[in-house]
Amino acid sequence: MTPPPLDLEAFIRPVPDFPKPGILFRDITPLLADPAALAEAIRRMAAPWRGEAIDAIAAVEARGFLFATPMAIELGVGVIPVRKPGKLPAATIEHRYDLEYGSDTLQMHTGILKANARVLVVDDVLATGGTAAACMRLVEAAGGTVAGAAFLVELAFLEGRKRLAGTRVEAGIVY
Repeated sequence: MTPPPLDLEAFIRPVPDFPKPGILFRDITPLLADPAALAEAIRRMAAPWRGEAIDAIAAVEARGFLFATPMAIELGVGVIPVRKPGKLPAATIEHRYDLEYGSDTLQMHTGILKANARVLVVDDVLATGGTAAACMRLVEAAGGTVAGAAFLVELAFLEGRKRLAGTRVEAGIVY
């Protein structure tokens, strides 16, 4: 008999008033610390993309790295790190984007993507969608095509999918 699937939400710890009052933070570290929950999360995140034409995964710094690498192994593709400025050692391209309070920049190495590579963007959480959208623009600027985006958690009330309109989005847990 097959055991019932794990309730991954049980491994997400709500932390009130972090990083500021009024915010309910969804802490994934208990899930990361549990080997069965982590394996199940990776399996679920990779499942919708099995058999899809994907050439690489763009991993968003830093928690996206934790999910992208095992997903890439499961899907038989490589990982492209997308990082904050000054973290990559060779020539980079960058995309600057606006946040609610300021702006940020993402970079990736030039020449790391094959022409027309189909790339899956992976991060831990889809909130407002700004970081994922910026990563997608960076993939496109590098000559790739965005195949979709995968997240462990989606905070649907923040409507991040609207910023990713036209892109296939999969999330393992939706709040």
